Amino acid sequence: MRKIWMFLFLFGGLSLAAFAQEAAVEEEVTDEELMKFANVEFMTSEFVEKKTDELKDMILNNEVIDGGARYNEIKAAWGDAAKEAEIKLTDDERAAYKAIKDFQDSLQESVVEYKTELIKDDNVLGVSIYNKVNGAIKEDPAMKEKLDQMVEEMKTKEEDGATPSTK
Repeated sequence: MRKIWMFLFLFGGLSLAAFAQEAAVEEEVTDEELMKFANVEFMTSEFVEKKTDELKDMILNNEVIDGGARYNEIKAAWGDAAKEAEIKLTDDERAAYKAIKDFQDSLQESVVEYKTELIKDDNVLGVSIYNKVNGAIKEDPAMKEKLDQMVEEMKTKEEDGATPSTK
């Protein structure tokens, strides 16, 4: 008899937990929450674009490497001593390329850090709203499409000279 009660208690507890999760998932995402999420996506893409421009500038305007063609030549030979000797890689070029490569390698980490700070900031988005909207867009393709449209509209406004809201 005790085993039956334990089974019923355990089964009932699991059912309640599943119901609670289902209720939380079904909580409606508001347009304001979606707009905040879209704003974080927009701000992150702007950050990536800025960092990409910095990287391009480092490559194209580097006095030692002297432009993109030499950069690509060094990149193709990098790590292969024979190829490096073949292209006559200098110590100065090696140091300049290494600095560019270090910056490039740190880009993903800096983007993740930037986006994480935006998400954690309750004035910008907040973790609970992020989790709610992120879950909803994974479950609902129409919501994801709406989000993508919002981000595209923000980009269009930015290109036209208007600045999007940061809140």
